[in-house]
Amino acid sequence: MKGFRQVTSLFFCGAAGYAALELLWRQRTHWTMALTGGTVFVGLAGIGERLRGLSLPRRCAAGSALITTAELVVGATVNLHYRMRVWDYSRERFNFKGQICAKYAALWYLLSAPAMALAASISNRM
Repeated sequence: MKGFRQVTSLFFCGAAGYAALELLWRQRTHWTMALTGGTVFVGLAGIGERLRGLSLPRRCAAGSALITTAELVVGATVNLHYRMRVWDYSRERFNFKGQICAKYAALWYLLSAPAMALAASISNRM
């Protein structure tokens, strides 16, 4: 397992990176998305490390599954339970309760490879 310094660095890079992506994509973000982005980035580093021997498409599928699952859990909590209205995918095709959808799962698939490569680069520098 990674040391505290590595995990902390990965978390803060993921939090800042995801918030920046959201600002570019939707022109707004929410503090819960920074926490989610940091947590997911640490998870992507672990996936990249543990599944190193698998093909890139399989690692990307695992990354997309991780991100989509995190999005569902956080969405169910902040949007459905606490009614914070951080996002709503109910107008997207193939959505589940407005919290996840096929379109973003596909985008997470594509972003998983560069995210895992960046996470590995950060981890290797620590």
